[in-house]
Amino acid sequence: MAHINRKFIDKYWLVFIFRGALALIFGMLALGGRMNDIPATISFVSVFLLAMGIIDSSAALYNSTKKRGWFTSVIDAAVDIVAAVVLLTFSNNGVLFSLITVAAYTFISGMIDIMHSCVSTIDPTDRFIRIVAGVCGAVIAFVVVNAGDLTDAAFVRFFGSYMTIVGACSLIYGVHNRSQLGEDHTARKEAAKKSKKVTKKTKSSKKSR
Repeated sequence: MAHINRKFIDKYWLVFIFRGALALIFGMLALGGRMNDIPATISFVSVFLLAMGIIDSSAALYNSTKKRGWFTSVIDAAVDIVAAVVLLTFSNNGVLFSLITVAAYTFISGMIDIMHSCVSTIDPTDRFIRIVAGVCGAVIAFVVVNAGDLTDAAFVRFFGSYMTIVGACSLIYGVHNRSQLGEDHTARKEAAKKSKKVTKKTKSSKKSR
């Protein structure tokens, strides 16, 4: 079995599984043509972002009790919740305001992913996944802001595309770290067994003398 550096393993894999599943479901619904009305879509997006914020807040609360890295979850939760509140509070300001808010959200989220890849992520695979999600967020934000008058369907498709990419990246990130955690656990068990065998052999050789 290949050696796994334990500091490479992100133990918050379940958070990324939940976030990925939620984002992927929303993205597929948007791309599948189930949401074509902007007001209804904005309401749905707001609820979705609130759900994402609740997941990250729960992760931050849990990690704070374990005295381990919780600050990144707080940042993610704050961005999601602020975007959701802004969309809900100013939903009557028109499609342009919603576009700007969504573009700002995707850009900031993308920059946070890139920041995480440089600061809090060590594993090369995880770093690459974070960078891909971050670059996609920045690109989607640039396209939305510079696309002129978008139709309702185009707006939904753009945001749905971003959420699909983020969902897929989060799921891959979570599954990758879960598999690493399982492999590390198995490796430690095998190492413990070998250590016991060596100890027994040493004791038996001493007795024979």
